Amino acid sequence: MQKERIQLSDHFTYGRIMRFAIPSILMMLFISIYGMVDGIFVSNFAGDKAFTGVNIIWPWPMLLGAIGFMFGAGGVALVGKTIGEGNLDKARQYFTAIVIATFSIGVVAAVSSDIFMPQICSLLGANEDTMYAAKVYGYFLCSSIPFFMVQNLFQNFLVAAEKPKIGLQVTLVAGLTNICLDALFVAAFKWGVIGAAAASVTSQVVGVTLPILYFVSKNNDSLLKFTKPKIEIKNFLKVIVNGSSELLSNVSISLVNILYNLQLLKYIGDSGVAAYGVMQYICFFFMSIFFGYTVAMGPVVSFNYGSQNNDELHNIYKKGLFLMGIFSIFMTILAVSLSRVFANIYVGYDQSLSDLTTKGFRLFAIGFLMMGFNVYSSAFFTSLNNGKISLIISFGRTLVFQLIALYSLPLLFDNHVLGIWLSFPTAEVASILVSFIFLLTQKKKYHY
Repeated sequence: MQKERIQLSDHFTYGRIMRFAIPSILMMLFISIYGMVDGIFVSNFAGDKAFTGVNIIWPWPMLLGAIGFMFGAGGVALVGKTIGEGNLDKARQYFTAIVIATFSIGVVAAVSSDIFMPQICSLLGANEDTMYAAKVYGYFLCSSIPFFMVQNLFQNFLVAAEKPKIGLQVTLVAGLTNICLDALFVAAFKWGVIGAAAASVTSQVVGVTLPILYFVSKNNDSLLKFTKPKIEIKNFLKVIVNGSSELLSNVSISLVNILYNLQLLKYIGDSGVAAYGVMQYICFFFMSIFFGYTVAMGPVVSFNYGSQNNDELHNIYKKGLFLMGIFSIFMTILAVSLSRVFANIYVGYDQSLSDLTTKGFRLFAIGFLMMGFNVYSSAFFTSLNNGKISLIISFGRTLVFQLIALYSLPLLFDNHVLGIWLSFPTAEVASILVSFIFLLTQKKKYHY
């Protein structure tokens, strides 16, 4: 017997939450996996210098791609609220305009990045050994930025359209495309960094094309479809403000990654950057569970806020906190237990590098205990159309507290690298205090 379709207007039990959220969680997990696969193939088939070069430039396209997350999170908050208010036609107009704006901005970002790519690589710390890999990977990935941005955008809007399973299916197809082409281009054809980059770009194009075909199709029951675009300047600015926390979060992550690399180059050299690169791939895999949950439940929060269903808003909020606690404990235990396994997958050919990565990640993983609550809190306020509070939480978690810890802790330890590895969990501890202060003080205003 086929299970009933879950709608934004439903009452969400734990079972219904997980049925609705699991496709988005799996979607984010698969996105992280096919990102990890690039690193595995480059490290094992192109060598540690190429792997270091890729990790040096990697934060830049991620930084640009964050614009897609901004329009996705901020746009879904507006569109979900508009649907909750009963204005479906207007919601579709907003959706169409946001997609067009995101792609257009992506074109400008791509052209600008390719023009200044050598300077960007030098600024991020590339040297004679790593410059070639950094430039090649950067040229390819930045050229596809418009597709990457819109791909990130569709991850959110497919959930708002009550079609999270389609989002998962698209991600699976794009991810399998990337993995198969990595095996062909990097392992079989020995194209190195060029092969890995070409595989990523192709998968991004696939990840954009399939949702576009779905949204233009007249034979679907999606809440959202492409139509004549229309959005007021006031609402467009609201999208930017509401999504600014997600933008800042991703920009900050990219910036902090760059600064981590520079600190590691200062204290330990290229091996530190390679180890940190492995840790970031693994970290993104674990973080994707938190992000997947918030992508799924964000439109539900926005819908109930728009329809003023305070009882259901409270229900979703309470259950979300509990699930974040369960996820956090489970992932921390799993990350610490499997740290050696993950390290060997990437750099098992170098025992000292594997040891460095394993020790670093075990300290790094402590931050997962607090991260879920912080990600949830920021996303919750974005869904309530309060971009300012969401921005404050993200600004503290991903930038301010990270920078303070990154530049102060290494000075407190004789082993400077130990201080670098502890920077992430220290920042998450400080951030969770800020998150809970806002959740407690804003409860009467939003009635959750």
